[in-house]
Amino acid sequence: MIDQIELAEPLAAISCDLRARVEGELRGNILPFWSAHMVDAAKGGFYGALTNDLRLRDDAPRSAVLCTRMLWTYAAAYRRFGHPGYLATAQHALAYLWGHFWDARHGGVHWQLDAFGQPLSRRKHSYAQAFAIYALAEYHRATADAASLRLAQRLFGLLDRHAHDAIYGGYIEGCGADWGALADMRLSQKEPNCRKSMNTMLHLLEAYTGLLCAWPDALVRARLAELVTIFLDRIIDARAGRCHLFFDDAWRPLGGPVSYGHDIECGWLLVRAAEVLGDDGLLRRARRAALALTQAVYENGRAADGSVAYEGGAHASGDDRHWWVQAEALVGFYNAYQISGHEHFAQATEACWQYIEARFVDRRYGEWFKVLDWRGVPRADHPKAGPWECPYHHTRAALELLARLPD
Repeated sequence: MIDQIELAEPLAAISCDLRARVEGELRGNILPFWSAHMVDAAKGGFYGALTNDLRLRDDAPRSAVLCTRMLWTYAAAYRRFGHPGYLATAQHALAYLWGHFWDARHGGVHWQLDAFGQPLSRRKHSYAQAFAIYALAEYHRATADAASLRLAQRLFGLLDRHAHDAIYGGYIEGCGADWGALADMRLSQKEPNCRKSMNTMLHLLEAYTGLLCAWPDALVRARLAELVTIFLDRIIDARAGRCHLFFDDAWRPLGGPVSYGHDIECGWLLVRAAEVLGDDGLLRRARRAALALTQAVYENGRAADGSVAYEGGAHASGDDRHWWVQAEALVGFYNAYQISGHEHFAQATEACWQYIEARFVDRRYGEWFKVLDWRGVPRADHPKAGPWECPYHHTRAALELLARLPD
């Protein structure tokens, strides 16, 4: 839910034109880029990948993650601004999601397609189902389209029936094509093969928050409350000020690095979920947890230039700067400022935006670079658009800031 909320005062740490700069970047660069360069008007859907210098790579798989995030992005933009071009791109995404990603036999969303819309992977990853629910609910909220809400409701039922853990709570990582058992549940080779992960739970929490706003169903409410409680009791390590990332069925942690982006993203999404639930006790706990997570990122993951590192700890994969981490830091720091009134969080928001403008925004070809090295130099081996590289994180961050910053 992206709505105006009460602001802490004062705002001396935020420049008076930040709101205008954020909206200008969103509407003048990010949203026009994706509709101009990634829409496949001939075959439907979106191209597989795009390099930093705008070379199309349609041999790359078409991912459910990209398609559903495109649907959410342009539905949310349309709900905010009412621009018909945003609606057209959202409708294009919805048509491809229903026409190609949807499994007509078993229900649910395929993981990957080829360039001609044929399934490459029919796995039912809970992560992808979550983003489909999130996007469909947002499209309904933007347009009042009944069919998209019915599809979200159907998908919620499938996911809850086949992936929910009735013993320990939460959801397993994924199922097979027919919703049967899946031996290897990894989203990528970078992760361990675990039964449950913080990342999947986080985006289920986000999806169910959006779905509850569109459909005040008792079971959705119960599952969302369960997820909030699991985060507070099992996933967040309050003493260390971080989230564990990987788990067995009983929520025993399985190791992993400190993920600064996920930690700060978790903080503000947890607060949002508790707000939507309307549970004062959970909201108080969520706010305390968000402040602890955000303060830890501020102290341990933030550099002097205002950027936030990708990972930390003994198992960190490197000191790169990822676009999505900076986007989440913008909202997370400002959310902590609104909760606490502590001005160093507002200063961190401003400094992070300045770093984004100086380093991430591609002034030549448009959009943002997706990964920089520790010196702030773009990594050529990471595409500008791809199966994971999309406009969702930084569009959502911009919309959140526009809802939170004063006029």
